Amino acid sequence: MIMVPALTLGACATKGDLAKVQSDEMMTREKADQASQDAQSARAAADAAALKADTAAARAEDALRKAEEREKIADEKAQLADEKMKIADQKAQRADDTFRKSMRK
Repeated sequence: MIMVPALTLGACATKGDLAKVQSDEMMTREKADQASQDAQSARAAADAAALKADTAAARAEDALRKAEEREKIADEKAQLADEKMKIADQKAQRADDTFRKSMRK
């Protein structure tokens, strides 16, 4: 019977044990709070990076669209220049023909 009270007394927590448990619990809460804050910061940074990426993608698409428009305009100008050159060649040929005809007479 004497052993039973000794075991009961041995299983009781001391003030030091309770203080250590409370200290450990506070440290765990602080670490959890810090981890939560770090996660929120990381989420905010990821959101900012995604916004920058979306903005850059939109600028790239706009630049591509403008480049395609410029290419189309350049092609149209090249076609006009080719047509003008053909007309100029035809006029030159007619002038040469007229000159040769006048030289024969």
